Amino acid sequence: MTDPEIDYAAVFQALPGMVALLTPELVYADANEKYLRAAGRTRAQVIGRYLFDVFPDNPNDPGASGTRNLHASLQRVLATGERDAMALQRYDVQSTQRPGEWEERYWSPVNAPVLDHEGKVVLIVHRVEEVTELIAARGSPDGSRTRVLEAELYTRARELQEVNDRLRQAHTRERKIALTLQDAMLPAPGNIGHHRAAVRYRPAVGSLNVCGDWYDLVALAGDRIAVAVGDVVGHGLQAAGIMGLLRSALSAACLVAEGPAQALEVLGLYARTVHGAENTTAVATYIDWDTHTLTYSSAGHLPPALLHTHGGVEYLDQATDPPLGARPEHVPGPQAVAGFSEGDTLVLYTDGLVERRHEDIDTGLARLTHSLTRHHGTDPEALADAILLDLLSPGGATDDTALLIIRL
Repeated sequence: MTDPEIDYAAVFQALPGMVALLTPELVYADANEKYLRAAGRTRAQVIGRYLFDVFPDNPNDPGASGTRNLHASLQRVLATGERDAMALQRYDVQSTQRPGEWEERYWSPVNAPVLDHEGKVVLIVHRVEEVTELIAARGSPDGSRTRVLEAELYTRARELQEVNDRLRQAHTRERKIALTLQDAMLPAPGNIGHHRAAVRYRPAVGSLNVCGDWYDLVALAGDRIAVAVGDVVGHGLQAAGIMGLLRSALSAACLVAEGPAQALEVLGLYARTVHGAENTTAVATYIDWDTHTLTYSSAGHLPPALLHTHGGVEYLDQATDPPLGARPEHVPGPQAVAGFSEGDTLVLYTDGLVERRHEDIDTGLARLTHSLTRHHGTDPEALADAILLDLLSPGGATDDTALLIIRL
């Protein structure tokens, strides 16, 4: 016996609450009958139209803020891919029966994203709880008392909204400070010696999900350099500060260590002394042009990709240890060696480039492989731009991304 096919269109229309579907451009894709009835609109007046053309703010009320707050909530959903519940809002809704007149309505909205397989928001579920009658309490035996109580409820909801707004402003200021700090600590883009390199850092679109990632290039004795990327657990100013400490420590360790495994050992011991540095991931690779070898070691980080001149991609995944400080006792880390040919390209990256919610990491690595293969032979600068275009959502990622590419 097979399971019966579910008519999701019928389910949508039968939902007990007011529900609409919005596109990322905030255009109505659909709305159930309860939404249309409560909003006083027909399908023809709603579907295919921009939300705020259907429900603009009252131009006669300079203090009207319902649509502005709703727009901010929807933008947060698009930016973060996360559900956003709003405080109770007052809206002035233009009457369809009496043009020029505005009806006072009280709605409690929740906005939730519908994501595709890449974690990109493709629709927003806009659910509204209608509480106008509760607030107004018209016709109730104890209407005056109810109106006083519900007016107080509305006032408290507005105060909560203001607190949330202030918190978001504080988070935005922290984001700007953290990004400025990180920009000052990361090495400037450009080639190292006579070797062509490209670096990119893309912050997350969320107000706090930034500043844990880093990249580095260190010139070594002879025709050798060390390249590394890392990712601190956590976000914001604290992560930016920890990132700076660990990047500097690894850079110094690479100058004196015999190889990348020993450099990461030193970094792991140092990380144990830095609060918040636990479980940081990092990968370091020594490039030797005299021997045409890559010596690499990873502490819980995603493997570097080696793009060969013929277009094949090899992942350097034979020397992976747990993240920094994760072992209860210190032991030497693994190290492996791979050969390369002139014209090959080495790509190091952080998880923001390939990881997506509800998706196996192999799927993200397959996307990276496809992008590298498609653009093989491209200059490092152009390749970096192409990879970011292929793998990151146009609306931005929910985790920051560091990318380092060097032509071998």
